[in-house]
Amino acid sequence: MRPRTPRPLVVDTLIAVAMAVVAVLLGQESGSQGWPALDARAYVLVALAHLPVALRGRRPLAVFAVVEAAAVVYIGLGYWPVVATFGSMLALYTVASVRPVRTALACAACLTAVWVYAGVVSRTPSMPSVVGQALLYCSVLVWFGHLARRSAELTRRLRAEQAERARRAVAEERGRIARELHDVVAHHMSVISVQAGLARFVFDSDPGTARGALGTIADTSGEALEELRRMLRVLREEDPEAPRRAPMPTLARLGELLARVRSGGLPVDLDVEGTQRPLPPGVELCAYRVVQEALTNALKHAGPARAHVRLRYGAHELTVRVTDDGEGAIPARVPTAGGHGLIGMRERARLYGGTISAGPRPEGGYEVRLTLPTSAAERGRRGAPEAER
Repeated sequence: MRPRTPRPLVVDTLIAVAMAVVAVLLGQESGSQGWPALDARAYVLVALAHLPVALRGRRPLAVFAVVEAAAVVYIGLGYWPVVATFGSMLALYTVASVRPVRTALACAACLTAVWVYAGVVSRTPSMPSVVGQALLYCSVLVWFGHLARRSAELTRRLRAEQAERARRAVAEERGRIARELHDVVAHHMSVISVQAGLARFVFDSDPGTARGALGTIADTSGEALEELRRMLRVLREEDPEAPRRAPMPTLARLGELLARVRSGGLPVDLDVEGTQRPLPPGVELCAYRVVQEALTNALKHAGPARAHVRLRYGAHELTVRVTDDGEGAIPARVPTAGGHGLIGMRERARLYGGTISAGPRPEGGYEVRLTLPTSAAERGRRGAPEAER
């Protein structure tokens, strides 16, 4: 359970009472210092010169005016001036900590004038010392109040920036989750749709093929549900000590993806150039999702076709090419303003400093080409490249 923080009004009230008590105790020494002893009128003025400080957080200028007026009257009646100075000094510091510098300097001038007035009334022989002390104390109070004001402003600005970063992080996470949901649902539902249509078409004429299609539907729907459950666990996961969630798909699972696509009726080949090696998780996920989206589009729109996936591991980058020789309507593969497939691929590529192009091939069919830097240094060198050519 978090400890309760005292309220500012309570703290200021305690400070005001403490100062008034100290002033009264100090006033008991007035006689020994050659000043008149405190009487009832003096006690009232001492209280007025200190107790209003309890409200300094709400009405700093009004509090300063009240305590200064009480101090002037107290000094004018011939009492020891030192007794009535504590409240004025704290009030000046408060004004400097919450108001512009010009206002604080004006109040400092008023307090300096009161100190000079006290020196004149008491006929002190060292008037330059009084003036010097007044200027020194007022300058220090204004300076520290100004520092406190700047610190408070910086703190507020930092909190606002932290809140803005938190809002951006939430928005980015929502976008990431939306892309993941689209990738999972679109791919698996496309396979299920194709297999369901095949099963219905051959249900009477070829029961074996129909059973195979239904088996594919069962496997694919199970995988889709598992991925959706994993994402829901991510959304609900608040305890840092909770069990680790299942790993995100990587290029090592590309074979499973291609097997599902083949079972959906789209023959697909895989070629790998260069030496396969582990890549940063984000890069592998980006490449996997782009291949998944490209094959899903081919499965839905290419018609009778054959697809080819090529991975090339370079020294500093990974190149992914997904092509097909289908004759499906090209406009159907280009998302409308509300589409998410190609837009999601572009966002992923941009996030990891890569480039992506998608469009029809001159010899027929369609091609998606992705290039991703495989090192943080290479991504930094590229900066924020355009995700679309």
